[in-house]
Amino acid sequence: MKKAVVLFSGGLDSTTALYLAKSKGYQVYALSFKYGQSHSRELEAAKRIADQVGVAEHVVVETSLSAWGGSALTDQEMDIPQGEKEREEIPTTYVPARNMIFLSYAASYAEAVGAHDIFIGVSEVDYSGYVDCRQEFIDAMEEAINQGTVCGAEEDNPIKIQAPFINLTKAEEIELGMELGVDYSLTWSCYRGEELACGNCDSCMLRLKAFEEAGYDDPIEYK
Repeated sequence: MKKAVVLFSGGLDSTTALYLAKSKGYQVYALSFKYGQSHSRELEAAKRIADQVGVAEHVVVETSLSAWGGSALTDQEMDIPQGEKEREEIPTTYVPARNMIFLSYAASYAEAVGAHDIFIGVSEVDYSGYVDCRQEFIDAMEEAINQGTVCGAEEDNPIKIQAPFINLTKAEEIELGMELGVDYSLTWSCYRGEELACGNCDSCMLRLKAFEEAGYDDPIEYK
């Protein structure tokens, strides 16, 4: 069976990507990160989902992007900003080079387990101004990975970064997820790690907007 590494946070996008990879017949190796984020709600969701869906392996890598801060998600001195539907500037929830770091880990993991596909649930249509959610970035990372791995540089089966939602809106992604049978009630998207999702951070607002546009009720509870 062909193998794939799925970058898996436990959020809406990565969970849909995991279901999609399984639907395509991949043996899934889920890769999550404890990177110094301010709460563990997404990681708890990731564990529940991985256990329910069934994966070949679920690895949680511990690293520390909070060592230098620079993001409201990792720096205790910075507050999570209120969401803005028409935001134009890059928000403070952007974690410097996070997807670059995560994809580098995924490339190492993929080479170790013999996977030639890496799934990442990014979109450049509906996103909060994150520069590492663009097709240009994905293409550049794929080239770098295949220049820096044996399977890419010396073999005939290079690693491919699959970004299946890159040109989809979140609403279109949810429609696909519903077709795949994704249980969105298990996912967590809120930037705040409280008992209930806040409903007013960028992530919550994008999620709520997407469910409304897709014509479904969001199954998680909000404050």
